[in-house]
Parts: sequence; C-alpha cells; structure tokens
Amino acid sequence: MNTPSAQPTQPRSDDERTLLVKVFGKDRPGITTGLFATLGDFGVEVIDFEQVVTRGRITLCALVTPPAGGPGAEGALRATVHQWTEDHKLQAEIISGTGDNRPRAEGRSHVTVLGNPLTATSVSALSARITELGGNIDRVFRLAKYPVTAVELAVSGVAPERLRGALAMEAAAQRVDVAVVAAGLERRAKRLVVMDVDSTLIQDEVIELFAAHAGCEAEVAEVTAAAMRGELDFAESLRARVALLAGLDAGVVEKVHTEVRLTPGARTLIRTLQRLGYQVGIVSGGFTQVTDHLVELLGLDYAAANTLEVVDGRFTGKVTGEIVDRAGKARWLTRFAEQAKVPLAQTVAIGDGANDLDMLNAAGIGVAFNAKPVVREAADTALNVPFLDTVLYLLGITREEVETADELHGTPAE
Repeated sequence: MNTPSAQPTQPRSDDERTLLVKVFGKDRPGITTGLFATLGDFGVEVIDFEQVVTRGRITLCALVTPPAGGPGAEGALRATVHQWTEDHKLQAEIISGTGDNRPRAEGRSHVTVLGNPLTATSVSALSARITELGGNIDRVFRLAKYPVTAVELAVSGVAPERLRGALAMEAAAQRVDVAVVAAGLERRAKRLVVMDVDSTLIQDEVIELFAAHAGCEAEVAEVTAAAMRGELDFAESLRARVALLAGLDAGVVEKVHTEVRLTPGARTLIRTLQRLGYQVGIVSGGFTQVTDHLVELLGLDYAAANTLEVVDGRFTGKVTGEIVDRAGKARWLTRFAEQAKVPLAQTVAIGDGANDLDMLNAAGIGVAFNAKPVVREAADTALNVPFLDTVLYLLGITREEVETADELHGTPAE
C-alpha cells in the first residue's frame, strides 16, 4: 500500500475568501449529515464547524471554502443549500467573508459559573465585567442543569489572576459561584485531590460527636467555632477541646462511625475522580479514629489526622504525634503530592475553615467549600452550594459524563 507523504500545513491567509453557512430550526437526526453531503457536492473544504442544540432547536454553522468555478458555482451552492433547508423545514443563512476566526488573545481561562438559580442578571453582570477587563468570551458550554446550573466560559484576553479577582467580587454581589482556571494542558492532567474532613467531606465536626457522648458538646462547639473563624490558635484550641474528653470510653469510636454523615455528592466526587485516574486524600484536624474508617469506606489513597491517646481503654484527654494544624495541612498536601509524583500545580485542595488556608493557597486550585467568610475571601475559588460533587465542574467534567459512567458501572444514584 502506498502512503502519501505528509505535507506541511500552512495557516490560511486572513484575506482568503470563505463562506459561513448557518442552518437553524427544529433538531432531528440527519441534519448534519445532510448539510455536509449537500456541501460535499460542490467540493468545498471544511475549515471549521460548530453545532449547538438548545431545547430541541439546532444551530449548525459551517465555515467552508468557496466552490471552484467562480460566482456561478457559488450561486449554485447557495441555491442548493437554501432548497435543501426548505425541504427539511429549516432556515439557512450564508455569509461571504474572509479568513477564519481571529486568533484567541493571550491570557486564556476556563471560567465556571454555578447558580441555583443562574439568572440572566448575573450572567449579564459577569460578562460585562469580563468585557471591562478587555476579555472576550470565545465559547460557552453547559456542564450541568441540576442540582445547580453550571456553565463553562472559554475566555481570552485577560490574565487569569486578574480575571479571578474581579469575577470573585462580582460573583459575591450576584450570589453565584465563579471559578477561574488557567487554560492549558495541566488542566487535563491526572491530579491529586486533597480535602478537609469536618464540614467538607462530612457534614459533622468529629470532636463534637465525641463531645456529645462525653456530655461537653456545648463547651467544645464554642471553642471549635472560634478556631474555625481564625480567632484562636488551632493547636491550642485542639488541646483544650481534647482535654474535655478525658476519661471517655474509647469504645465510643464505633458509635461515632455510625453517626458520621457524608456530605451530599461526596461519594460521586470520589468515585468519579478515581475512575479518571486521580488520587484522592484527606487531611484533618480531627482524628485518625474516624479518618481511618473513611479511608476504608471510600477507598482513599492518603490520609493524615491527629490521634487521640488511649490508655486502658479510655481517652486520656491528649493527642499523640505530630499535630495536624493549619501549617500541617499544607505540609501533608506537599507530602501526598511527592508520594503521588504530582507537582503541586496539579493538585486540588478543598476546605472550609481558617486552618485550611495554607493548604488551599499551596495547591494548584484551592476551593473554599461552604466556607467561613475569611476563607472565601482568601481562596482562589469558592463554592457555596451543599453538593461536594460540584467540584467536578471546576475540572471541566459534566453531569452527563458522571451519570453515563455511573450507569455503565451500575452505580446507584447517591
């Protein structure tokens, strides 16, 4: 078999004539095939094409070269396309012009917008802010329609860091969530995702579950809240809270396991990441007595937490080993990344409290999940919806892809 030698491809000239063929109407099978079969009869080359279907209505655009044979051939093409669309109860528009799409400007980002609901006013405000910064929205794609509406915008012309700051302020004013991630190959690379446990992976504060059995829940909750707001040194507050558990029967651990409530979407997030080859870890200011259980339950790759000291079957009111505090969480993220052989730029960290800030700032993407105000203001990205699997949308993964994978594997809905 003779194989033709590859020829170098040169960019098309900006002054080369092109035709933009736009077809729109009620969607049905065979429209794309029919249009390109019609165009194929004229020997044109396809430069670009895009298709969108919204509520059963199709918009199909094809950018092609003019047919050989001059104005007569082009006129025949126009007449044939219009006749074909009329026969299929569609409409067509054919526009002469030159060149292709203009090259995308420097400074490219993926902007994910989540709303419940996503209003026209919020979309207008966000797009206006992009325009004010000199950016352009090149493409829009819906990621999910429930339990939140999520769309992704491809934006060019403004540095991601500048765009992130401006859109974060606008998102807060519009009560929607916005995440800005720099475009490039790294976004598609296999990553490491590390998340906090209390009020992130799970809905509870573990020490408060233990405190409820020790009869000191109110005292512990007060100290916990102050620590999460950043008003107290975490290590000091940890020791103060743990001291209140002195004498509690360590057998209560099994009861606490049954009381832990996973955050909605947690299982979906983790199994989807694992199907994609991501490694997943947890790092907690809580206790190994619970994180070890979560590792086994969810099949996690890494975990780090404090350990409650036990002597003669009872808690002593002390912790043993290295304390996992604000700085410690960032250290464990770095250690996990080294073990996973993943650069920090390709890590994702998720947390809600002030002691998560160093970890969120160290990661390639730091996500403040239903976080305290001090954390939302400092993090790259904030999600204020109660579903942990919305993190997938920040990585460009659609709800449809998740559901298709679950159906393929026979995974019941969460």
